[in-house]
Amino acid sequence: MGGSTENDEAMKWWLSKANGGDVLVIRTSGSNGYNNYLFSDLGLAVNSVETIVFQNRAASFNPYIKRRLAQCEALWIAGGDQSIYTNYWKNSPVDSLIQYLVAEKKIPVGGTSAGMAILGGVYFDAKNGSVTSAEALANPYGSKVSIGRNDFLQIPFLSKTITDTHFDNPDRRGRLVTFLARLYSDSGTSFTGIASEEKTAVCIDDQGVARIFGNSPDTEFAYFVQVNCATDSLPERCFSGEPLTWKRGNAALKVCKLGGTNTGSNFFDVSDWNTQSGGTWENWSADNGVFASSESIGPVCITSKETTEEQLMMEAYPNPVLDVIRVQSQDNIMKARILDPMGRVLQINRPESNQFEISAQHFPKGFYFLEITDQKGRSFNKKFQKI
Repeated sequence: MGGSTENDEAMKWWLSKANGGDVLVIRTSGSNGYNNYLFSDLGLAVNSVETIVFQNRAASFNPYIKRRLAQCEALWIAGGDQSIYTNYWKNSPVDSLIQYLVAEKKIPVGGTSAGMAILGGVYFDAKNGSVTSAEALANPYGSKVSIGRNDFLQIPFLSKTITDTHFDNPDRRGRLVTFLARLYSDSGTSFTGIASEEKTAVCIDDQGVARIFGNSPDTEFAYFVQVNCATDSLPERCFSGEPLTWKRGNAALKVCKLGGTNTGSNFFDVSDWNTQSGGTWENWSADNGVFASSESIGPVCITSKETTEEQLMMEAYPNPVLDVIRVQSQDNIMKARILDPMGRVLQINRPESNQFEISAQHFPKGFYFLEITDQKGRSFNKKFQKI
């Protein structure tokens, strides 16, 4: 969640996944304000709610705290200061136990404000204080642009994602662009960003579908930011002491913007970073330290992949197709998507089978792409014609 007051429907979505168990809240400031809210105010039955306020790093090694972390069935990280969180919890039993809760015990884990900011595999640690968009864009390597990478938490689907919060107060789009430019320039690898405005929640299930909760789809938004795969994508200028330029035709980044609803009806699939419902697309860029955005379409990323049908030991036929595409494979196919020539997802199937059919009757005549992903994570694209 992006901070400010919680969205009750999002919190119910999260709390329901505790299966009536013991809920633990951890924080480094504040008090026990979540206890009654989670235990009774939301109307969902849980066994207990406990808040632990860490006063220092030594508390992260306390046997009682380690035991309570290991025993909980849901973990919530309150807002606060992410620099203190990383100082107290990184390389301590706390981060190891959070990893255990996520990877092995598979319980729901969430956070708001600073609690959200530390959930990405890469994160803004704020150890030198917060940074504004103007400051970050003016100098991507300024002391305040302090980013941790792959040394704290590893949450499913977020290993190469940086999160940002309070995204509307103030405008933080420019600093997220800078974070992604820094990460790309330093590693040669592209990363993604998820940002949430205040009172807005991003709820990611175990399939990677992120539902957006908020009281108003017109004023409370979440943003899913990725490098534009259709252009030469490295920043043109990302150096210490110089303003950032990352234009690439004013479309360096592709951004899906989704409004929050009380039912979480708008969603974005972070397992493929393309499939979405209810969102609009924007281009983001920076020119000499000045942020720019414009309306756009989704990413156009239909490229040939190294994996072939022969390597997958599969067939997809006939081509051209009149009504049905038939797929046969040695390994189970986990996902099959139909995309138009602009890269827009028209249909998605999750067959979990090595033999299935895809109806093409409802598609107008023309060319399309079939994208297949098998159980080993291998995928390929095949162009086909509907007649």
